[in-house]
Amino acid sequence: MDLIIVAEQQDGLLTLTLNRPAKRNALNTEMYLALTAALRRATQNDTVHVLLIQGQCDCFTAGNDLADFMGKFSLDADDPILQFLHTLADFPKPVIAAVGGPAVGIGTTLLLHCDLVYLADNARLQLPFVELGLVPEFASSLLLPRTVGHLKAAELLLLAEAIDAEEAQRLGLANRVVAADTLLTFAREQGLKLAAKPPKALQKSKALLKQELKQAVHFVIDLEARAFSLALQGEEAQQRIAQRLKPRG
Repeated sequence: MDLIIVAEQQDGLLTLTLNRPAKRNALNTEMYLALTAALRRATQNDTVHVLLIQGQCDCFTAGNDLADFMGKFSLDADDPILQFLHTLADFPKPVIAAVGGPAVGIGTTLLLHCDLVYLADNARLQLPFVELGLVPEFASSLLLPRTVGHLKAAELLLLAEAIDAEEAQRLGLANRVVAADTLLTFAREQGLKLAAKPPKALQKSKALLKQELKQAVHFVIDLEARAFSLALQGEEAQQRIAQRLKPRG
């Protein structure tokens, strides 16, 4: 049986690869549990200095697995999704994301919690929450306006239109855009370069960069989760999600 999250460690760099390509790496409960467990182990493991999260060069993630949402009526503190969000937001070591192809929903909001983001030239970022009758998550209602400005954040969240890699970099959502066939190699090289730095200095520097918004981020994650739960129970979301799940014939 193939692993849905593949973990590999080399010279202080831990790489977590989303590995559900048949479902475009859509995140389900099992994947959230595996990711959270890997993050918690990495937090306690002194040989891990840097984390790299990636998919394949042509697909990062299609976002949450909508089939998982059918029948889910709340996102309480013990929900695997919320556990993952808070664990990644608190992760003390530098996090790099390597994004190729679609990065939908959490595939984009996750990037706001990373320290370095590299996009393939085929990357497409999209925040389709409103389109699905839902609301923003992962503190994106706080972090996105601070990154791209209120007007652009409203455009990305309310119109829910995808943007390409060049636009994402221009907006400050990525450090660099590289050719798709070089993405994973480039991100690994950058990760190894970072992992060779003094680890305590890396962690303290990251903590200082995140300090101002740390409490606010966790507060907003929970605030959004409550609004998300209410929206998920609503007619708009139930109809839109059911429509998306209909077989195409």
